[in-house]
Amino acid sequence: MQLSDSLSMPSAGPLRMGSADKAAIIVRLLMSEDAMPRLTGLSLRQQQGLVRRMAALGPIDRDTLATVAREFAERLDTLGLTFPGSLAATLELIGDRLSDEARASLAEMAEAEGPPDPWRRIAGADPERLKPILVHESAEICAILLSKLPVAKAAALLAELPEDRAHVVAHAVALTGSIGAETIARVGLSLVAQLDAQPSPAFTANPADRVGAILNAAASATRDKVLEGLDAQDADFAGLVRKAIFTFDHIPKRLEPKDVPRIMRQVDADTTVTALAAAMEAAPVAVEFLLENMSKRLAEQLRDDAEARGTVRGAEGEAAMAAVVAAIRDLADAGEIRLIEPEE
Repeated sequence: MQLSDSLSMPSAGPLRMGSADKAAIIVRLLMSEDAMPRLTGLSLRQQQGLVRRMAALGPIDRDTLATVAREFAERLDTLGLTFPGSLAATLELIGDRLSDEARASLAEMAEAEGPPDPWRRIAGADPERLKPILVHESAEICAILLSKLPVAKAAALLAELPEDRAHVVAHAVALTGSIGAETIARVGLSLVAQLDAQPSPAFTANPADRVGAILNAAASATRDKVLEGLDAQDADFAGLVRKAIFTFDHIPKRLEPKDVPRIMRQVDADTTVTALAAAMEAAPVAVEFLLENMSKRLAEQLRDDAEARGTVRGAEGEAAMAAVVAAIRDLADAGEIRLIEPEE
């Protein structure tokens, strides 16, 4: 139940108390239980009214408190869900879980419902799209931009600026106090136009990561030949590709031991046995790493099954090892595990 709902609760007859008084009592009760909700979802008028009622109320006896709390609990029991009530508020609630394209499109629709707010779009923009603005715009414009962003995003962007540039922009923030609302709005519209003018990237991953992903799925012989050719043509790019590559042999260096059981649950038993059988000759250190970091019973069973399977070479073994690697990368991409960064 939202506090805005409680502001309109009907009065309990015996109490002769208005809904604003009841809301103030509920908020004070929640504060006493260290369960105070955020009040930013209320309008300015509602927040001001709530604080005024809390200031005006005196001591509340136990019977009155119990009656108000019981009425509030009854309202909660009948309430299933509440929704923001507008496209703009809904976008603020769920916007960070949408794609950039969907968020931008819905932001335009939200602005059409009410007064345009370019800063809503700017605040939700990918930091990578804001970096060019911080490099090329004046310090005053950058100061306004950082001041209108969420604090964490502004701090991260400021930290990536060259030290001398960061000092100038940070000092310019001190000069923004006297800037009028109309100027702020015009700056916002100008920055939105710059964001719209930026070309949309055709790929989300950088070139080295894309080549690395392709070579991850390639046979080892193909991978070695391609890397050899890249070394001759562009050694720096080849180095980046090597850092992006993750093969079965890299498992002991890049995978946290505690994540091994989770990985094993993602791969079917037959594929796991085939991969271990193939890797006993091709990547024995990786095999031992996996077996040492799972339950003893399961490790013994998999070792026996892999040894009984015998030598597995060629495409079948490569495919099974690639399936284990793919499971690791999928979990890493989903944020469920963290891979150790490769050494330089």
